[in-house]
Amino acid sequence: MLKINSNGSFSVIHAHYSPIKTIDFSKDGKIILTGSDDKTLKLFRIDNKTLINTLTSHFNKINCARFSLDSSQIVSGGEDKTVKIWDVSSKKLLYTFVDSKGAINDINFHPEGSCIAAGSSNKKIYIWDNRDKTPIQIYNAHNNSVTGVSFHKAGNYFVSSSFDSTLKIWDLRNGKTLYSLYAHEVILVIN
Repeated sequence: MLKINSNGSFSVIHAHYSPIKTIDFSKDGKIILTGSDDKTLKLFRIDNKTLINTLTSHFNKINCARFSLDSSQIVSGGEDKTVKIWDVSSKKLLYTFVDSKGAINDINFHPEGSCIAAGSSNKKIYIWDNRDKTPIQIYNAHNNSVTGVSFHKAGNYFVSSSFDSTLKIWDLRNGKTLYSLYAHEVILVIN
């Protein structure tokens, strides 16, 4: 983990014991979230360069983690094929979704926080309602592992990427593909 000193220089803080796969800033930019192959999520304060907390519940490598838009929740997913919702203030696990039959490669909150999208290694995209914790839609999305998911800021659309070298735009309201873009190389991550 990068430690930025007051004079603009930097040093490295040892954050995890295995590779870090995902990072995100809180909305106010004061906290960094990391997720690692060591099966932990960590929260660091930037101003005093300290570890706030370590979140543990995944039983395999963590591939992705994001703050909600208001930074009140964290969503995480990984090789254990689960999606977990965490409360930032209490640092407690709120819910675990276990519907996925493949590793979770990327995850994102809807701009309103009402639902969560997860891209899986089983070629599917899962949409869960974050209020009542129920599955809303499961998309048979791609011909290979889904590598990225991201909502449009208006909330009606989302985009997905895959190892099949496609980028797809989806209408969340009716669950249909609006169009597909075919890339020349594999798309690993979209944000």
